[in-house]
Amino acid sequence: MADIVIENILTRRSIRDYRTEPVSREQMAKVIECGIYAPNAMNKQTWAVRVVDAPDFIEGVTAIALKQMPQLAEQEGFRNFFRNAPTVAFIAAPKDSYSGEYDCGLLSENMMLAAWSMGIGSCCLGSVVPVMNSEEAKPYLERLELPEGYKLLVGIAFGYPTSDTPAPTPRDRSKAYYVE
Repeated sequence: MADIVIENILTRRSIRDYRTEPVSREQMAKVIECGIYAPNAMNKQTWAVRVVDAPDFIEGVTAIALKQMPQLAEQEGFRNFFRNAPTVAFIAAPKDSYSGEYDCGLLSENMMLAAWSMGIGSCCLGSVVPVMNSEEAKPYLERLELPEGYKLLVGIAFGYPTSDTPAPTPRDRSKAYYVE
């Protein structure tokens, strides 16, 4: 079994183009379940996860992003701000949590690895945060109904990939070593 886990970790790639149909809600439920089983500080489970597959939401935020960054439309095959994904998870944590960002990072990675094991691609999207926190996107941020005192940390694009898995980029192994 360990070989399957290792293979999943080593083969997962960020996917940036997806088929148009949203990820099934049954599959996303499993992805979320895997996410919430991530380790977290003192088992406080401080994360908030909101999944959006509503085209009007995705198109609305895309229109705002295009006003703020018109160059996005110049990207080859551009359909939406979320790397063309039909399903997006928004991850948030309490503003005052000392571990919320780490906890949500672990949750996010679990979700992306679980998705990959099911044939679903993903891409972590930090650029979503400033757009969603802009005044123009306030109605969309409010639709997420995040708990009081929470801040949006990241968006994750999910979808069925349109093409082959990209080749891996080289990793710098010199950055990890034993200290004697």
